[in-house]
Amino acid sequence: MNKVKQYRQGDVLMIEVNSIPENVKPIKSRTLALGEVTGHHHTFDNGATCFADDEEASLGQYFESSGATITHQEHNPISVPSGKYRSIIQSEYSPEAIRNVAD
Repeated sequence: MNKVKQYRQGDVLMIEVNSIPENVKPIKSRTLALGEVTGHHHTFDNGATCFADDEEASLGQYFESSGATITHQEHNPISVPSGKYRSIIQSEYSPEAIRNVAD
């Protein structure tokens, strides 16, 4: 049984996928998540291409790593091995609504 590679940095979960969906396109940004309150961000220094369903998007939904490092102002850097990944932003439950976790 093959284990799926998973990595987490704060509220961002990165899960290895077999392929990147055809409907998403490469974007200029190398950022997966942006803090609404603090402006902190989960961003690759280099070695990664982010993909989104909108070419003008500022946040990647998928990415391809060639041994990239993701950084954040309050977390240790993480090296992500070569491969294709989906990024998921952690959400939290409240009685009013399910919402993304805010930095």
